[in-house]
Amino acid sequence: MSNNLHRPSSADSKRDWLRYAGLSTQLLVYLGLAVYGGIKADRWLHCFPLLTALLPLIVLGVVFYKLIKETSSKKS
Repeated sequence: MSNNLHRPSSADSKRDWLRYAGLSTQLLVYLGLAVYGGIKADRWLHCFPLLTALLPLIVLGVVFYKLIKETSSKKS
């Protein structure tokens, strides 16, 4: 029995690595923008920790939804 049944090629491995690196970079940028926007909005509305905490949680929910949608196997 061969042990080379489902071994990804080097190109596939690099492509997957770059794909997930891109997704993680997007997550960090979105979270940074959400925190920055939350701080600015809280200062403007005078309700400091509310939007600073709420916006990143909303962003996390949206990004994880997008991640699950993109990475789930398609059933036809």
